[in-house]
Amino acid sequence: MTIELKEFTIEEIVKGYADDSEEGVVAFGGKLDIRPKYQREFVYKDEQRDAVIDTIRKGFPLNVMYWVKNGDNYEVLDGQQRTISFC
Repeated sequence: MTIELKEFTIEEIVKGYADDSEEGVVAFGGKLDIRPKYQREFVYKDEQRDAVIDTIRKGFPLNVMYWVKNGDNYEVLDGQQRTISFC
């Protein structure tokens, strides 16, 4: 397994954001599967979600999030709650 650091802007990730309770959550122009059908639902409380947004507004980095390459697309391995929070 190879881990490769890539940096994206919030704007790039949010592009194409769609939340469908039946099909899951996608973003990044439809190429990022944030919450596949088999994953748990979004569980952050409002305070946790707001803390993620506040971190971004203050210009602080979010912790590393892990995506797994799946063909031409990606799936979130770690960072689902934070990604949905800022989307």
